[in-house]
Amino acid sequence: MGSAAAADLGNQYKDTKTNSHVMMNPGTPDGREGGETIADAFAITALPFEDTGNTSDNVDDYDAECPYSGSTSPDVVYSYTPAADEFISVDLCGTGYDSKTYVIDGDMNIIACNDDFYFSDPDCGSYTSFIEMASLTGGVEYFIVVDGYGGAGGDYVLSVEVVTPPEPCVLECNGVEEGEPELVTDYMDVYNSGCNDDSGLYPFQSLQGTGDEMLDFCGVSGWYNFGSSQYRDTDWFIAAFGETGIIEWTLDAEIETYGFLLGGEVATCGANITVDEAITAGPCAPATMTLQGNPGDTVFLWVGPSEYTPPVGFVGNEYDYVGHFEGIEDGIIATSIMSFDGVKSLYR
Repeated sequence: MGSAAAADLGNQYKDTKTNSHVMMNPGTPDGREGGETIADAFAITALPFEDTGNTSDNVDDYDAECPYSGSTSPDVVYSYTPAADEFISVDLCGTGYDSKTYVIDGDMNIIACNDDFYFSDPDCGSYTSFIEMASLTGGVEYFIVVDGYGGAGGDYVLSVEVVTPPEPCVLECNGVEEGEPELVTDYMDVYNSGCNDDSGLYPFQSLQGTGDEMLDFCGVSGWYNFGSSQYRDTDWFIAAFGETGIIEWTLDAEIETYGFLLGGEVATCGANITVDEAITAGPCAPATMTLQGNPGDTVFLWVGPSEYTPPVGFVGNEYDYVGHFEGIEDGIIATSIMSFDGVKSLYR
């Protein structure tokens, strides 16, 4: 949605991968591999587990949208039943083609999936897959599918391990609340959705210091379903430099989150919006950006999840983030929603 998608600022994933990305290395089929279907899946009895194989002499039995769909690649299947609840990783590092892997249960529900984790890794290859963490329930049989993008297939390397999930990150904030309505099913984001807004309002949220040119901002982001599609919440802000002409912006979040300084045609929500500076914050890992300009000059900022879908194990729709600003212009109201016309009036 919106013109911002070209700069990875969008709130919905756009399928931009084409068959020109397919990496083929068919190798030589030699009978090494998992089962053809879930009915004859190769059983993994203990972890860690490693195997190699070749899918070129198999057929296309399954596919998963993660995020690309419509693949016709040959696939092979492994089964695994954990004795107790646990988290596993599934790694195709070293695979010789444009791969895809996913974990499904007996009802064909997708537990976790990945297409392109490694883009151009000297050890792991290009467009190869890695599921960092999949949550499994003890006593339930799961199926690990080694698949491909498009029609790609060939030699693969499979590694499955038990992993330890990180401690949950919980942030506290005693500053100014963002004020956005709760992210619920069929939510229409017209609060501070900026150039991702489809209503024509293009609302930005104005940030101002609460004294001594400082602001502690308590934000909320996350994901929500609208119709049959899933969206991430993206927050768009406008702020002004204080007397020093330097803004120090520190961002932290409970889930990995991007903070962007925007440029280009952001003031008009044009087609050429740029990310001029970027930080990645969280979980519970603050990151800082230093901005310089003339006192009174305005800047546009963006905050949103680094991924278009929630991480494995995420419960609910929302998570908290915190922004601490120093050197930001003070105002009577710390935050307010500014319409598109209001933003444009600053540049007339």
